[in-house]
Amino acid sequence: MSLTDIFSSARSGLSAAQSALKTVSTNIANVGTPGYAREAVSLTTAVVQGRVTGVNVGEPSRIADQFLEDLVYGRAGEAGRAEAEAGYLDRLQSLLGQPGAEGGIPARIDALSAAATAMTGLPNSPQTVGNFVAQVRDAIASLQQLGQDANQVQADVEAEIGYDVERANSLLLRIHQLNGEVARLDGLGRSASGAADRRMQAVEELSGLISISVRHQTDGRITIDSADGKVLLDRQLRQLDYAIPGGGVAQGKYPPIAIRFANDVGTPGASTGDQLSGAASGGAIGGLVNMRDSVVPGFTDQLGLLFGGLAEAVNSASNAATAMPPPNALGGRPTGLLGTDRLGFSGQAQFAVTDAQGTLVASTTIDFGALGAGATVNTAIAAINTGLGGAATASIDAQGVLSIIATAPGNGLSIGQSTPPSDRAGIGFSQFFGLNDVIQSANSALAPTGFVPTDPHGFITGQTVELMLRDATGRELASASLSPQTGGTFGALVTSLNAGALSAYGSFSMDAKGRFVFTPQPGYAGARLSIPSDSTDRAGTGRTFTTLSGLTGAWAGIESGAVRKELVGNPSRLPLATLQHGIAIGSRALGSGDVSGALSIVNALNAVRDFSGHGMASLQRYTSDLVGGIGSTAALAQDRMTDAAARKADAVNRRDSFSGVNLDEELSQMVVLQNSYGASARVITAASQMYDTLIEMMR
Repeated sequence: MSLTDIFSSARSGLSAAQSALKTVSTNIANVGTPGYAREAVSLTTAVVQGRVTGVNVGEPSRIADQFLEDLVYGRAGEAGRAEAEAGYLDRLQSLLGQPGAEGGIPARIDALSAAATAMTGLPNSPQTVGNFVAQVRDAIASLQQLGQDANQVQADVEAEIGYDVERANSLLLRIHQLNGEVARLDGLGRSASGAADRRMQAVEELSGLISISVRHQTDGRITIDSADGKVLLDRQLRQLDYAIPGGGVAQGKYPPIAIRFANDVGTPGASTGDQLSGAASGGAIGGLVNMRDSVVPGFTDQLGLLFGGLAEAVNSASNAATAMPPPNALGGRPTGLLGTDRLGFSGQAQFAVTDAQGTLVASTTIDFGALGAGATVNTAIAAINTGLGGAATASIDAQGVLSIIATAPGNGLSIGQSTPPSDRAGIGFSQFFGLNDVIQSANSALAPTGFVPTDPHGFITGQTVELMLRDATGRELASASLSPQTGGTFGALVTSLNAGALSAYGSFSMDAKGRFVFTPQPGYAGARLSIPSDSTDRAGTGRTFTTLSGLTGAWAGIESGAVRKELVGNPSRLPLATLQHGIAIGSRALGSGDVSGALSIVNALNAVRDFSGHGMASLQRYTSDLVGGIGSTAALAQDRMTDAAARKADAVNRRDSFSGVNLDEELSQMVVLQNSYGASARVITAASQMYDTLIEMMR
């Protein structure tokens, strides 16, 4: 080997050591930088024509394990969803208050029951009656406030979805741009480590927002798909398109998150035809969509069912009693039933007119079964008017509101159940029409309809109902539009639903009380129906398919629930006396100190009842289950968040252990490189001395 070759080899050794030392210094300087992957310089033997000529120094390369990085992405999606759900479930739980809290819903129901019990021991006590009415109002107000708070949670979730979509779009744009930089540097043979590190950090953040899968390409680029198989990024940038509903309030239905092609600066263009699959997309966005579309609506449904159960309990007792002195007029509420509709009542009810002291003026007992199979509501009204002989007049208006008015101004009206009691859909005549209701709702009849499949549905062509089915995880399974045809029957509606898209997941039927029932197929237990929109109106009564069908908690109309206005400020109008049967005309049929209706209220509040086909329980038990269910769900969500965060931290530690900077290793490598540098320098010194010696010899 010539001296020139020796100098050349030594210089390449110096250059290699310097490059490697520079890389080690960079690693040490970034020891605390999150997401930084250490670099290493490639050193190879330089061979020219079979002769070793020194060391070839390559560009610094990024030390990383793609499998470990992909593991972090996957677990980041799990952690993002768990954190999003846990945060809002904790907030939802806080709305209910701590167990035993004075202002909590269980406490309200207990206070209501205690107030009813107090009325049974103090006849003619305005204070106890007034307290009961106040407790009813407070309970309704508490339920409505909870519903409003839940709607605000839903609106806040929606706003956060919008923010997360915007952030996801900015990350997709950044990853797309870094893809180009990595590919360009790789093509030039230069190190792309810095760009690759920044890209990895962006992908990790994106994976916390949407569960993704990453594929690595030969040119250094990556492509990204969502967990449900939708392409988010390849050589063509895509952006998420989401039209945020305005108003900052909860909506019945939200637009999907669509995917659009975009140019290199992120301006959206044509639609790809794909959209994220809601909760199935995973990540924080998937968790938020699940909260918005499934968890919070499910909670408000339960509130509606609780309100409906409370109203049915109180009204069942109040409609079996009468105020003392009895009112001159009894006015009902729209039930969805018209005068020409099938009567559908069995059993008997007594209609009585008394004076202010409760002395019987006129009375008639109507046996509804004896009116005949073709009897209509008008048939029953005619029988009442005939039986009362002009002492009072019953009528029903175009909205289906039944009213009975005593002819003489000083007289009052009472209605009582006979034996067997009147019955349609399990409730009596007075309660069905709401003649002595304590609790009312402008948007609901607060009672099952008692319709049968052969009854005309009363809707007209052009009116529509949209139904949506979601599984237990919040993923949308299917939706269907119900379009009633003029002149059709309720049975035709059932047939139409069972022929639609929802039939793949369950079947519809009508129960004995006229309510629609959806029975999921095996494998779809926990699936929940919602009705995002409903433009129906049965024959102008104001009652929609939603309120008549009882498919969701919205049937109860909790948002417009209130104590009957006649009772507000005048609790003496509360029906507490019971009409006595078998009393002759001119005898006392009502007692001024009679509070037997109060005992009926106590019994009704504690009775096990059917919550509109969603389970049998007492009010206290249903309330406890509601509070406990949210509490246990929130606790499980916290556990899932803790577990998911731990799994993500483990994946990050494993990734960083492989690709992160270890100071001890870098310092030992620095010593090796310094020695290598020194050795190359000594070779140059030795070669220089040899040159000097050779020159001296030539002189």
